Amino acid sequence: TVLYLEGELFLSFRILRCIKNRFGSTNEVGVFEMKEQGLKPVSNPSSLFLSQRVTRQPGNAVTCTVEGSRAMMLEVQALTAKAQFNYPKRAATGFDLNRVQLLSAVLQKRLRLNLFEQDIFISVAGGFRVTETACDLAAALSVISSFKDTPLPDDLVIIGEVGLSGEIRPVGMVDKRIKEAARLGFKRILLPAGNKALDAKIKLLPVSDLQQAVSVF
Repeated sequence: TVLYLEGELFLSFRILRCIKNRFGSTNEVGVFEMKEQGLKPVSNPSSLFLSQRVTRQPGNAVTCTVEGSRAMMLEVQALTAKAQFNYPKRAATGFDLNRVQLLSAVLQKRLRLNLFEQDIFISVAGGFRVTETACDLAAALSVISSFKDTPLPDDLVIIGEVGLSGEIRPVGMVDKRIKEAARLGFKRILLPAGNKALDAKIKLLPVSDLQQAVSVF
């Protein structure tokens, strides 16, 4: 087996991720917190990652990612600022930089947003590294929120994959994500129209493309 112990240098959280496992799954992750006695397992990582969340702040969006059999709530933060040089900068922490480039191009082309002169920074709070595309829509809307200087609703969770045409593609294990969002007290979830959720105890806002996702607010 090959294990990676990930985490930011100045944060107490550590993610134990299995990269290679001859006799088992490689999708599971363990979340630990460094204490005086050593690493202690975190039973509720969603609450841990959202514990320092600042509400009513432009550029912040809450999403839900699934690692193995565990659904975890995360905060995706974006910041747009006027570029100081001719070539705008794209930077990411905990998020795939190539995905940031792609999402920026889609927002410019499909929503006519003038991001050509904007530096874009995206970060996943808490030191977690997102590996799935189900967090695309949260990242895209956080960029729009920062660019428009308009906060997203505090009770909203955003999931969905963004395609090159601006369409919102379905994601896997949506029921598990909805249950985790409802468990933490969120009231609404923005999700792809192609996902079918049963017995949801949270208000569903299905959208089929970026234009529709923006028009919801």
